[in-house]
Amino acid sequence: MLRPLPLFVGLRYSQAKHKNKFVSFISIASISGIILGVAVLIVGLSTMNGFERALRDQLLTVIPHAELEVVKGDFTHEEQILSQIRKHPGVAGASPYIVMNALLQKDSKMKALQMRAITPDTENQVTSIEQYIKQGGWELLSTSENSIILGEPVAQHLGLVVGDRLSLLLPQIGSNQLKAARKFSFVLTGTFKMGGQVDSTLGFIHINKAKEMLHLNNATGIAFKVDDVLQAQVLSREVAYSIPVYMYIKSWITSQGYLYQDIQMVKSLMYVILLLVVAVACFNIVSTLVMAVNEKRSDIAILKTMGMGKWSLRAIFIVQGAFNGLLGSLLGAVVGIYLASNLSTIFSVFENMLGRKLLSGDIYFINYLPSQVDYHQVVIITVVAFVMSVVATLYPAWTASNIEPAKELGYSH
Repeated sequence: MLRPLPLFVGLRYSQAKHKNKFVSFISIASISGIILGVAVLIVGLSTMNGFERALRDQLLTVIPHAELEVVKGDFTHEEQILSQIRKHPGVAGASPYIVMNALLQKDSKMKALQMRAITPDTENQVTSIEQYIKQGGWELLSTSENSIILGEPVAQHLGLVVGDRLSLLLPQIGSNQLKAARKFSFVLTGTFKMGGQVDSTLGFIHINKAKEMLHLNNATGIAFKVDDVLQAQVLSREVAYSIPVYMYIKSWITSQGYLYQDIQMVKSLMYVILLLVVAVACFNIVSTLVMAVNEKRSDIAILKTMGMGKWSLRAIFIVQGAFNGLLGSLLGAVVGIYLASNLSTIFSVFENMLGRKLLSGDIYFINYLPSQVDYHQVVIITVVAFVMSVVATLYPAWTASNIEPAKELGYSH
């Protein structure tokens, strides 16, 4: 099959051994640099994608997407408001709740945390924390018994096992005089563990028990889940403005949004920094081709005397540089996809070699290094790296086309 002459000569130059060993070294270094830059960029972005997915699929399953809390008192028309929220476009479910700051006590040990009084029948419309409860689900919260569900770290801190009794102390708010905290007895009926700080800062009781303790008739807050988590802030305001009650408006973006913003910022920085690494590798292509042009000056002069035009000569060296860029980009993509697909396993092996955990589930909401390969990103990275390598060939190619045959052939003889 016939091939265009510039393509044929360019590929021959790419595969031929150079007289100058340094030119071969620079050529290999440029390809290796592109491979490394593309692979690291794919691995880095896949890691950020993994953290983003873990944030969405794990942390946001146990934290309500949005919450509305009355400024004073409770929701007088609770059922009507709940129905209105559930019908709002973009809302997937809603559930009433009451939040209290309490102090738990078992013998001489104490622990302060936020108690969330929930409605077991509707809580699964809003969160999925039930799946992290040991020995059962929300049915563990019984209205006939003072049942409580705590995170495993809290239970361990207080020295509790399921079935043990403990005391819950509530401060008396709204009085000018200092009064003793009210004391209630509870039974630990379950524990949960999902990872992160939620395990150490949150506990659950039944909403009816909380109403009894606080002398309320209705819930003080309504949590709801939205279809698009990134629209939680906007939807929470829309829902709140449609209800004629003074409320505090909250969303996961105000409480946990910094995690998402950090991930996005790191992704942007990685794009810039690692593309600069690829750019540096592409500059090596410039060095390779400049030296290749100097090495092939006689060949170029002969081709010009045989009638080859300037654009054909330029195409030869563009093909030579593009071949290196294409080889580096494709190999980098393959290496990057392989490493990113097996990153969690590789990271786990690395942790075993070190003998310690680098990501603690007690601090972060995950205890492993997540990774998710986005093939759309892979294509973009590979194409951009290839285009950058082609751009890097333009100067050497133009230099080659401006060689004067008379001077070169006369000098060679």
